[in-house]
Amino acid sequence: MAALSTIWAALSRTVFRKYRPESAAVVPDWPVNAARAGRRAQWAHGPGERISTIVAERYGGPRMPSLTRGRRPARKSDDERRAEFEQRVLRAVEDLLADGTPYTEIAVQKIAATAEVARSTFYRYFPDKSRLLIRMAELATSDLFAAAERWWSAEHTDREVGVRNAMSAMIAGFRRHRYLLLALSELASYDRDVGAYWRGRVAGFVELVRHRLEADRAAGRVAPELDPAATALVLAAMVERSISTAFAVRTGISDAELARTLGRSIWLVVYGDAPAGPA
Repeated sequence: MAALSTIWAALSRTVFRKYRPESAAVVPDWPVNAARAGRRAQWAHGPGERISTIVAERYGGPRMPSLTRGRRPARKSDDERRAEFEQRVLRAVEDLLADGTPYTEIAVQKIAATAEVARSTFYRYFPDKSRLLIRMAELATSDLFAAAERWWSAEHTDREVGVRNAMSAMIAGFRRHRYLLLALSELASYDRDVGAYWRGRVAGFVELVRHRLEADRAAGRVAPELDPAATALVLAAMVERSISTAFAVRTGISDAELARTLGRSIWLVVYGDAPAGPA
């Protein structure tokens, strides 16, 4: 066995001398030294890159690209991670509500499992189910209120068509999140925190409409008899209850017809008896 080992070592040195690059010096122990150097370099840059560097420096030839190093993706911000988490929970809650389960009967563990998040992570963001529903409602209604607020802030040169389009956008948004928003409407009647949130959100919208009606009355664009505060309240309640009722029971009214009727009603209430109407 000793003799065979000696012969094999001699043969190996002959092969490496024969097939090494012509510009390289005779280094009989090259495989051993390179391997040792590569192992020492693992701590800094990984074996693949360092061995490639050693071979290129000692025996010429191009340096091979590293297979062990890559550019790490940018770390997500806390806001991005929170937004992704909230969207997962929102989808989970809406899926569970779509099955017909009342919101009050859906356990936190079920929501966390459906969203594929740890229950401890869930409680880090939402201390209870009331706060969860409030935050989900904020996400679900942002587009609804934005569509209406844009119309009430515009010049109304598109007349009745403009308000009809705003109602169409609101109804489309309600349809996307109808199970969640119906649960919100129900809980707002008896849950103190949910009720306070929803009344405050609607009150803020009513205030926006009141200011616009006051400006229109001062400019002579609406009838002088129009009461801005009362009209704003009536219009907001009409839209909210009409859309909620249309989705809570089977009415046979299409989304397009509901939008057309709400748009016409709002336009006639505000500008139907105006001296000149909006410019």
